[in-house]
Amino acid sequence: MKLIAILFLCSRLPLSLTEESFSQEIDCNDEDVFKAVDTALKKYNHGNHKGNQFVLYRVTEVTKMDDTDTFYSLKYQIKEGNCSVQSGKTWQDCDYKESEQAATGECTVTVGKRGNEKFSVATQTCQITPAEGPVVTAQYDCVGCVHPISTASPELEPILTHAIQHFNNNTDHSHLFVLREVKKAQAQVVAGWNYEVTYSIVQTNCSKENYLFLTPDCKSLSNGDIGECTDSAYMDPQLRIASFSQKCDLYPEEDFVPPPPEICLGCPTNIPVDSPELEEALNHSIAKLNAENNQTFYFKIDRVTKATAQVVAGMKYYIEFTARETTCAKKSNTELTANCMINKFGQILDCKANVYVVPWEKKIYPTVDCEPLEKISLMKRPPGFSPFRSILMAGTKEGTTRHLRLCEYQGRPREAGAEPTSESESS
Repeated sequence: MKLIAILFLCSRLPLSLTEESFSQEIDCNDEDVFKAVDTALKKYNHGNHKGNQFVLYRVTEVTKMDDTDTFYSLKYQIKEGNCSVQSGKTWQDCDYKESEQAATGECTVTVGKRGNEKFSVATQTCQITPAEGPVVTAQYDCVGCVHPISTASPELEPILTHAIQHFNNNTDHSHLFVLREVKKAQAQVVAGWNYEVTYSIVQTNCSKENYLFLTPDCKSLSNGDIGECTDSAYMDPQLRIASFSQKCDLYPEEDFVPPPPEICLGCPTNIPVDSPELEEALNHSIAKLNAENNQTFYFKIDRVTKATAQVVAGMKYYIEFTARETTCAKKSNTELTANCMINKFGQILDCKANVYVVPWEKKIYPTVDCEPLEKISLMKRPPGFSPFRSILMAGTKEGTTRHLRLCEYQGRPREAGAEPTSESESS
């Protein structure tokens, strides 16, 4: 019997921007979260040649990182299922093993996404606690895969220490510098590890004349010079930095202007969902929707959830929105007007629109694809998930209490042999 209900927690808060300057908040009902976790768990189960498969219990952290490619950094918890690894089943087809006999685990994984559908695991570490016995750690690294890592990762410490020392020893500036902020980091597993780190440094009050190296007395100056650095380092299997290159640009404090973000000409860019720029595109989108569907009543746009603009031969807009049924029947109204009120008991559509605008021809070409919201919700949940609700929980990180927005799936996971507890579980 398939697992019907799984408790699933998904943090909606991203890592701080000082930790991941290119990370984004990701909502846990994003279907890519499920695909990323599914890819990671299948990779882990595939690596086990005996015993039972593990089944997803909950996801506790999700961060989306956009760089050259898209990466998801996740932490998820698993429980041993009642399907063997040789059964040919997927983890969604398994129930949990009885608690007192089941192993549990937690995995930290980075999953890359190429194109629209291709997901691959770059690195994954799982700590498994058997029902009896010590914790077992399983590590997987994709050889040759370049992937982002947390700018707060402890594995960067020896590289950054070496980098600051290298800068202070090889520049003719009168004062020593200290690390100011790590902005970006990536790693590659080879015969050892390649790292690339982007960070900033700041001048201290310690002059080279009086200090040969940094000490606790060396403090950063609020009006000191600032540097922007990008380093490449190779660490051999013995954890020694075997090769190192550094490129730093120094700016006097009063002249320092942070480098602008890279601009991709012709690439889609996010725009505010309430931007006046979208008005014309939205009007044509809803008109297209009402003209093409065979519903009795007109629909109107309720909420825009995402919008991008792209400079092509004209402008191309991609818009995600929800549309709701109104009280205005097509039979008695020739068009949708401002007086058409939303029917709170009516149908809700989840829509995606592409609108191509050619200003010099005064032409607009919209295409709209909509599906009932209830159907979308079911499609976004892999087998074994029940509807979720949003809850607010208090969490502590680095000594600070924060309120975290979590997504919790209602219902309880069923252990092997347990009877359904509700009509929904028995269906």
